[in-house]
Amino acid sequence: MKLNPDFKLREVVGETIIVNQGTPEVDLTRVISLNASAKLLYERLSGQNFTLAQAAQVLTDTYRITEQQALQDAATWVDAMKKCHVLQD
Repeated sequence: MKLNPDFKLREVVGETIIVNQGTPEVDLTRVISLNASAKLLYERLSGQNFTLAQAAQVLTDTYRITEQQALQDAATWVDAMKKCHVLQD
């Protein structure tokens, strides 16, 4: 998997959002807002191919959670990024 390089992180009024800079016909009525964990994953995994296990490892390295919980959380993040077309297979 790899994050779509057309999407960029931006800070807007204290919120972290993802903006699609590669498509001129962007639907600005849909904003992708990230919490701290989602932002961490986006920043650490951006620009590289990664697996679900690698995403989970970022979470276990940062937070005091079990490997099982990290895998569940990473899978939730991956699913959300796929639905928004931010993640490429």
